[in-house]
Amino acid sequence: MAAKKKAVKSKATAKKKAVAKKKTVKKAAVKKAAPKKKAAPKKKAAVKKKAAPKKKAAVKKKAASKKKVGVRGKLLFKKKPARKKFKTSQIGPVPGIAPYKETRSEEYMNDKQVTHFRNILLTWKRSLMEEVDRTVHHMQDDAANFPDPNDRATQESEFSMELRARDRERKLIKKIDESMRNLDNEEFGFCEACGVEIGVKRLEARPTATLCIDCKILDEIREKQMG
Repeated sequence: MAAKKKAVKSKATAKKKAVAKKKTVKKAAVKKAAPKKKAAPKKKAAVKKKAAPKKKAAVKKKAASKKKVGVRGKLLFKKKPARKKFKTSQIGPVPGIAPYKETRSEEYMNDKQVTHFRNILLTWKRSLMEEVDRTVHHMQDDAANFPDPNDRATQESEFSMELRARDRERKLIKKIDESMRNLDNEEFGFCEACGVEIGVKRLEARPTATLCIDCKILDEIREKQMG
């Protein structure tokens, strides 16, 4: 009986030792596996940190490209030809003369108005004569016998364009002289067709006008019908 009890005790102790060994083995395995699980997030964080600068660099490149596009757009907008803006001191084709301030009580084509329009006509004629002299000197100085026929053709076309412009200006100078004679004869500023006042503003816009607005419109309609 004693031997049986000893055998049972030895088996029980062996089982306890085996269970204890298993527990120790499991704890050791858990301890060894735990650091591996913690190390995985560190790797992910490192990957995220490395990827973040690339995104920032891409965003910076996009912003830089947008800025460049904006600057190019501004430069292209600046290169567009700007429209001519007439100053307040410019009357029609004559710059540097202030517009006439007309009052209701004053008489039409009084001495002040006559001197005002005489000044406009004289300055306009002087500027046209200066342009004529400038073109003459330009044609004399720049005239050259180019060996290339294309260069000669371009020069001749430029000269022909300038001569046409000067011919139109010559006809305009004749009209200015006629309006100056009308000023001396006290016939300036009145319509040749109906005798109505042309108006100060219309004369400032076109100093050589000889018809009022209504007669001019009718004249243009007749020209269109005849043409």
